[in-house]
Amino acid sequence: MCIIALSFLVIMDKNKASLSFGFGKNERLCSRKSIDELFRQHDASASAYPLRILAKYQPQGEAKGDDLQILISVPRRNFKRAVVRNLLKRRIREAYRLQKHLVNWPPIYPEKQLHIAFIYTAKEILPFQIIEKKLIWAVEKLKTALAQTPNT
Repeated sequence: MCIIALSFLVIMDKNKASLSFGFGKNERLCSRKSIDELFRQHDASASAYPLRILAKYQPQGEAKGDDLQILISVPRRNFKRAVVRNLLKRRIREAYRLQKHLVNWPPIYPEKQLHIAFIYTAKEILPFQIIEKKLIWAVEKLKTALAQTPNT
């Protein structure tokens, strides 16, 4: 008799803290209006080379999807070839997916949705381990910055 224990995989529930390692469509920030607003006037930001993170709270009614949505950007100015940009986006996405339990802390404003943009700022291709370590550090800095922002 073989029993596979999946104790780390918990189905998402808005009332419970969960550890789900998936990264679905509803977790991606796709709305052009929300993206423009995030870059125009963000509530908090944090940097840990090679990543810069921007965050903005949105009212729950305006945006669709999960309580937390993210965007990953690698500038064409720094990497001309799409293959390289996609490689870096995959590395950032995987680092986020494995460490998203750090980002999914209890919301400061439960009636709002949090939008986060991860921007790769380095001009060279860095290994996954460095990207993951810096993502963790930047997320911790972002948490403290968000805790200090007033509710608007």
